[in-house]
Amino acid sequence: MGKFIVIDGLDGSGKGTQTDILVEKLRSEGKRVRTLSFPIYESDSSLFVRMYLDGKLGKSPSDTNAYSASMFFACDRYISYKTDWINDILDPDTYVIANRYTSANAVHQLSKLPREEWDDFLKWLWDFEFGKIGLAVPDATIYLELPPKLSLSLVRSRSAETGRKMDIHELDTSYMEKCYDAALFSCERLGWVKIKCYDGDAIRTIDDIAGEIYEKVLNL
Repeated sequence: MGKFIVIDGLDGSGKGTQTDILVEKLRSEGKRVRTLSFPIYESDSSLFVRMYLDGKLGKSPSDTNAYSASMFFACDRYISYKTDWINDILDPDTYVIANRYTSANAVHQLSKLPREEWDDFLKWLWDFEFGKIGLAVPDATIYLELPPKLSLSLVRSRSAETGRKMDIHELDTSYMEKCYDAALFSCERLGWVKIKCYDGDAIRTIDDIAGEIYEKVLNL
């Protein structure tokens, strides 16, 4: 029977790489797999997301409040769900593996709010995305835990090597540190599967992390 699994983590944590490895492993076992990656930058559905991340609504993440930004990302997911992958979710034999999902709002937008408002925001987010607009609820969210100093060093190296422009999230070190705290809070409150991707100041090997992710998926 298929499952809907989300892999998330701070920028630079290896979400895309680990998603690809998991998908390849499942397919090698004869499983039918559909992959998703949010935001869908090449689609019109991500217009408001792109404007936000490019700094057109403000040069700092805090220039767009948590609820407004959450709606931009949710809209991208909703449009793609209704026009593209809804049938994959309904197919009991298909594994749907997503790189980022509602979990990204729980991390990046939650961090903009005072700590005493975090529980209320998570309740609102769950009700808005899964209740009000009716997005599919994941069977599991796997969070790749990597401290900001390690994730940011990887993001900067990637930007230097590829020429890829860093977005307003990646440019704000203080914001990324707040996101890390918000992620640990969300893991506890929402029951995410947390995978520690580092040992001291060293990042674990890709294969080592992939093996642990696959173990967690088998346990589903």
